[in-house]
Amino acid sequence: MKVRDIMTKAVITVPPTMTVGEVAALLRGHDLSGVPVVDESGKLIGIVTEVDLIARHAQIHMPRYLQIMEYQIYLDDPQRVKDELERILGTTVADIMSEKVYTIDPDAGLQELATVMVDHHANPVPVVEDGRLVGIVSYHDVLQILERPDLDEVTA
Repeated sequence: MKVRDIMTKAVITVPPTMTVGEVAALLRGHDLSGVPVVDESGKLIGIVTEVDLIARHAQIHMPRYLQIMEYQIYLDDPQRVKDELERILGTTVADIMSEKVYTIDPDAGLQELATVMVDHHANPVPVVEDGRLVGIVSYHDVLQILERPDLDEVTA
């Protein structure tokens, strides 16, 4: 069995100008672990994953407040809270994407795919043929193979 047998051919991609909020909604809405980032010509220039988003949000200062009845008293400087929200809203995919993208050929075997995924913590992995993005494969795609009754034949 080869990568082309399990890859998703209809790849959802994003431009580097998309906001972090938009890409987070896209990932959640389509139940994706990551998406390739492409330029205007469709060239693969990066990848943005759930890990990139989580790492980015770990750096965000969330305001602390004390709620007394219906009043919220911010314990932080209100201007700082405003500045932080504006910074978050202005963050784009280009700011957080990984430019180092581990790709795989559609004719590669599953062992090679597993090696790329495990050794580089790569999920998902774009599938590239002759310099063109032709598919994408994720942990989920690999796990589906384990459910097959003919597992021994498939992985032989």
